[in-house]
Amino acid sequence: MKIIYYSFFAIFSFSIATKAQTLEEAKIWYKQKNFSLAKPVFEKELQAKPTDPSLNLWYGASLYETGGDVDVAVSHLKVAAQKSLPDASLYLGDIYTQKYLFTQALAEYDRYAKLKRMDKEAINVANACKTKVENYLQLVRRTEDIQIIDSTVVDKDSFLSAYKLSPTSGKLATFSELFDTKQKVDAAAYLNEKRTKIYYSRMAQDSIFKLYTMEKVLDQFGNEKQVSPTNFGLKGDENYPFVLTDGVTLYFAAKDEDSMGGYDLFVTRYNLAKDSYLVPERLNMPFNSIYNDYMLVIDEEKGVGWFASDRFQPEGKVCVYTFIPNNQVKSLENGSIDYLASRARILSIKDSWKTGANYAQLIALAKKNAEMKTEKKADFTFVINDNSVYHYLKDFRSKNAQEAFSQMKELEKSLDQKTDDLEQKRLKYSKSDAETKRQMTQEILTLENETESLDTKLRALAIQVRNLENKKIGN
Repeated sequence: MKIIYYSFFAIFSFSIATKAQTLEEAKIWYKQKNFSLAKPVFEKELQAKPTDPSLNLWYGASLYETGGDVDVAVSHLKVAAQKSLPDASLYLGDIYTQKYLFTQALAEYDRYAKLKRMDKEAINVANACKTKVENYLQLVRRTEDIQIIDSTVVDKDSFLSAYKLSPTSGKLATFSELFDTKQKVDAAAYLNEKRTKIYYSRMAQDSIFKLYTMEKVLDQFGNEKQVSPTNFGLKGDENYPFVLTDGVTLYFAAKDEDSMGGYDLFVTRYNLAKDSYLVPERLNMPFNSIYNDYMLVIDEEKGVGWFASDRFQPEGKVCVYTFIPNNQVKSLENGSIDYLASRARILSIKDSWKTGANYAQLIALAKKNAEMKTEKKADFTFVINDNSVYHYLKDFRSKNAQEAFSQMKELEKSLDQKTDDLEQKRLKYSKSDAETKRQMTQEILTLENETESLDTKLRALAIQVRNLENKKIGN
């Protein structure tokens, strides 16, 4: 019996020692911010001591830091805060800020500062947090009254697929699609309706993404220019450009020292007189938030707009909101701070709907892929007679007329080349000295004779083509 007793005592003692050692290790992991290792230990300990303030703090903080259920984390942090554990109030302040509960966040930061009143560094942290929240409160009071009619959560890697633009509004593309590269670049581009100008973001030499534009010359884009050589006075990345059909109004997203979150949405306009863009304006809430907001696009033909945000979304996901653009900025009025905050946060899109409004048709239109209206381009325009104009070789009924017309088109190409050559030489001649002019004179005269001869042949061939075709069709 003694041997059994001593064995049981040894196992019991070892169990207590192991348990104590594990909790101590969890505390060390917690201090090292290794919350994923510490969390399960604290969770197990809480089962035995559910009201222990320290365990509630450690577990609530670990749960929050590892992306767990925030509401559960808050319930544990409140237990710790009631026992005046300062860090619990600091965590609660951060969580309330993220939930747009700004007045509650200020109260928690005040409590943290009071509990840490002898700690100068902690006081500075509390004051910085309070300043940030007070700024958010000012922004909330300027929340725009915008009707958000729909929302969809999509993968961030393919979020542009949620934007169903009309052809008249241009085209959106990723950087990789635009430049046909396999390199993955987290940047977007916009092409105008006529596909003659592109706006895009790429990394510059200082490792910051900046906005650039290129125009189409003949069949290629070139002459790259930075949209704003001063980066609009902003310090961080610029990305996600979109231009209204007026060709003047530019929306984009950027990071800056005083950003609400990561990317904020901005709007600027091109000043034709100064050949530069005006100082950009940061958009109000709910377009902007304390998270990343970007790619605001307005389809004037459909009468809707879209913007993307990762607010309250898991990693790798974004929410694309569909809204009805206002003709001018209209702020919300006569609302409590809690109501304004819920609208700024977009707690529910239906909160923004007008009484009795039915958005079903507009939502369906916003989701509809616009059909590209493509007109078949004529190969040429050639008048046969008063009643017949041909645009394709197959229009000819006379084989001889068709062959003569093909010869005529070849002569046209030759004439165009010689005409261009002649113009270049005439331009060079006008800028040359006397000796060079003397040397070029005969060359220019020869080209003039050749072009005149070709022109005469073309006129004769054109008459021949018409005669052959008219004979065939009986005119």
